[in-house]
Amino acid sequence: VLSYPEPFVRVTEHGDSGITLTVRVWTKNTDYWDVRFNLLEEIKSAFDKNGIKIPYNQLDVHLK
Repeated sequence: VLSYPEPFVRVTEHGDSGITLTVRVWTKNTDYWDVRFNLLEEIKSAFDKNGIKIPYNQLDVHLK
């Protein structure tokens, strides 16, 4: 991850099932996919460590 422009995290939406965060970092083109996947894994790990649950829409199907 490049230090300039400075990375940032912002709340970009208050949705029906959660809050949307935008995480923006800059990297060299050749490092893009590694940085993207590592960032997603680290965010999920940090959420788990801090007891932050990701809400998922639920659909109930009733058969008669």
